[in-house]
Amino acid sequence: MQATLRLEPGDLWVFGYGSLMWKPGFDFVERRIATIHGFHRAPCIYSHVHRGTPDKPGLVFGLDSGGSCRGIAFRVAAEHHPATVAYLREREQVTLVYVERLVRAILDDGRHVAALTYVADRKHQQYAGKLSPAETLRLVRQGQGQSGANPDYIRNTRDHLTELGLVDHRLDWLVARLADVTTPVSS
Repeated sequence: MQATLRLEPGDLWVFGYGSLMWKPGFDFVERRIATIHGFHRAPCIYSHVHRGTPDKPGLVFGLDSGGSCRGIAFRVAAEHHPATVAYLREREQVTLVYVERLVRAILDDGRHVAALTYVADRKHQQYAGKLSPAETLRLVRQGQGQSGANPDYIRNTRDHLTELGLVDHRLDWLVARLADVTTPVSS
């Protein structure tokens, strides 16, 4: 079992890079575009619950080592801090595939904040690593879990990034292939 991060009381920043961007599920008082360094958004987690099953896994995003990632930082008021952390742990740590981390987030207004986020655990059995485009497409197409269809998760994430003026070329490629049901998985 992973140790949980000890967080100081007070306002809390949370960095979202996947579904947290468009469906945070917690109250917040501020929302900013933010960038973190040292990690990048990648479809590197086999989903056995939210977007797939153990028999037919889907793929969800994780923060994987290297590069940078643009997403959303949410500031949570101090009075909601404990409930938000409990909620996030229940939502994100169903199978303990993520490591809870504090990262330095640079907000779009220039402020630097420490933000709670969830990083892919490369030692976990659900860590997929870097898959071929064909395998990524196959897994996303088949994924269906408690939170819905895997292709919807991928499209929602890309659409939200687009609304924010953010570009993720790998995600654009995947969404384009998902839209074309005649595209063979080997493309």
